[in-house]
Amino acid sequence: MKRILLINDVVGYSHVGMVAMLPILTYMGHSTFNLPTALVSNTLDYGRFNVMETTDYMRGTLPVWSRLGFGFDAVCTGLMFSEEQARLVSDYCAGLHSKGCTVFVDPIMGDGGRLYNGMTNRQVELMRDMVAVADLTFPNYTEACYLADVPYNPDGLSLSEAHSLLDGVAALGARAVVVTSARVDGRTCVIGRRSSEPLAGVPQHDDEGRYFCIAYDEIPVAFHGTGDIFSAVLIGHLMNGEPLKPSTQAAMNVVSNLIERNRNQADHCLGIPIEQCLDLL
Repeated sequence: MKRILLINDVVGYSHVGMVAMLPILTYMGHSTFNLPTALVSNTLDYGRFNVMETTDYMRGTLPVWSRLGFGFDAVCTGLMFSEEQARLVSDYCAGLHSKGCTVFVDPIMGDGGRLYNGMTNRQVELMRDMVAVADLTFPNYTEACYLADVPYNPDGLSLSEAHSLLDGVAALGARAVVVTSARVDGRTCVIGRRSSEPLAGVPQHDDEGRYFCIAYDEIPVAFHGTGDIFSAVLIGHLMNGEPLKPSTQAAMNVVSNLIERNRNQADHCLGIPIEQCLDLL
């Protein structure tokens, strides 16, 4: 059993973010803890929302945990709401990393070629700072373009362009990179760049080369929170000792099966009721 800390927002009305990740990682056998960056009333696409940052709480909690000697095998960061939060978390992650903790960064910012409602270019800069301390980061294609400061191409990429995008994100400091929802040579894919060093204690053999590209058939249903589910399953497999590429494939399979089971749900902004679907993990 690994001890995993999630640093992300908590959404009251929707199965997204930390609410989706906690049951998955717990079901996969890990002891999971949380540090909320904000309390959010509902997902932003409802048009109206309320957000309460928890920066003061974070500022007070981290030194308490340090004095108590709490440690973690892995930490996964999500949405940051201020420069101070990003600095607090990046410094904390750097300290954990020096003690052998694996750092995962989900740079939550946007999709479909644009930033999410309420996101700004300043938050892009903050996410670049977070990626700099990551063992693995897993942006979607839109977020990867913002991180690497390259144009978003709705028609997709060639394989060589996909490799360049991965290299651009890795140049920020991430040891390994996985990019979801990328269109490569006419197919929707998840692309990855392995680390030259062990990831979560597992050597990353490059028998197939440093890069990988896994194509999949899109299901024409858009659920909120599928990125969080992908992240949790990916982390769960990595922390159970599996290499990056098969862990990525496993996460893709779970997301696909969850969407298929719940595709007739009326309100997709609510996300997938993951507690009712843990058998698919």
